[in-house]
Amino acid sequence: MRMQSINSLSNLVNYIPLAATVVTCFLSVILARATLRYAEATDKSLALAREEFEREWSPELHIKLERISASEARIVVTNLAKISVLLQLLQLRKLSQAVPFERCFLNDPLVGGMTWTQEIGKRLVVCTGPEFQGLIAASVTFYSSGRMFRTDWFRFYIEVGDGRIIRLNPTSVPARRVRVLENRKGPERRHEMAQDVAAGAAVSKHSAGS
Repeated sequence: MRMQSINSLSNLVNYIPLAATVVTCFLSVILARATLRYAEATDKSLALAREEFEREWSPELHIKLERISASEARIVVTNLAKISVLLQLLQLRKLSQAVPFERCFLNDPLVGGMTWTQEIGKRLVVCTGPEFQGLIAASVTFYSSGRMFRTDWFRFYIEVGDGRIIRLNPTSVPARRVRVLENRKGPERRHEMAQDVAAGAAVSKHSAGS
């Protein structure tokens, strides 16, 4: 009887390392899953922080046309980002025209969070003509961090009668952010973003030649 007890105790002692190995593997699996979850949470936090940083420091402009009087209007460009930009070109066109009708070359800095304004009543009337009802669009090209960007076309409904601005209201906000036209810091260029401006100049030369 005593020998049986000793054998049972010996067998139990032999199973202890096996049980310890199983427990260790189980705890290792739990720790590995916890580590993976922590890594995923860290990646998500870094992605959110990166997105927030890019949203705050990536250039983003808002364009608004305002009617001041029957003979005058102004454009208000707001820099929604923290980074400063250098305004280069203002373009106006009717939506029925593929090529911008009016272009105004600029060289004005715009600090982050600030606005830039200019009176454009005469330019609007020249663009639309003395009698017009319909949509026009405005876009701004600018430099920021050594690269050239261009906003999408902001649309406005305008009504002009007898050369006087009767109504001027915004109709929509562009769904796309600013697009890179040129990179000054390196050879990399995104030509597809520059096609609109370049193609407009090509169409104008072709029309003039024909």
